[in-house]
Amino acid sequence: MNNRTRWLVVVLVLGVAGVVALWPRDEAPGPQPTSTRPTQDMAALRAQAQLRPCVPGAEGGVGVTCLRDGTRTALALKGPLLINFWATWCQPCQEELPVLDTYAKQPGAVPVVPVLVESREADGLELLARLGVRLPSVYDGADELRKQVKAPMTLPATYYVAADGQVRQITDPPYFKAPEQVEKAVR
Repeated sequence: MNNRTRWLVVVLVLGVAGVVALWPRDEAPGPQPTSTRPTQDMAALRAQAQLRPCVPGAEGGVGVTCLRDGTRTALALKGPLLINFWATWCQPCQEELPVLDTYAKQPGAVPVVPVLVESREADGLELLARLGVRLPSVYDGADELRKQVKAPMTLPATYYVAADGQVRQITDPPYFKAPEQVEKAVR
């Protein structure tokens, strides 16, 4: 290979590397912005979702955003409580959320807090409105709560917080298909 050919190969390799480096990519997984929509659109989405109020913040809790009104609050791991991590792109989550909402309406039900992760806040509000789920829901954009309970990246992920603060993941069933399954899991 002569000198001219070597330089041609080097220039081609550098050109391809430059194109690859500058080529647009899909968004990386991880925390998403809360929303890129104007405030008035978010207010309309919040009104449309008709979510029940979030539990007032607790000292020592993990910082999350209440989807109902956009305020920051602290969610404490004090039970009994059922925490459900979900995302808008997760099909089993979409099936499970209405089941959790139905369970939560039953007398004596453990409070249920859906926690939106890996999705935009606006998309979560739209989905909850479409599904008719009115549970007091929060947004964990920085994954702080998920890190606190050491939740896996797979969704949905549901945790039962006992009265003594013990946190255990519910894995059987992998996701709820009936309110009776939720009742059995929290007993």
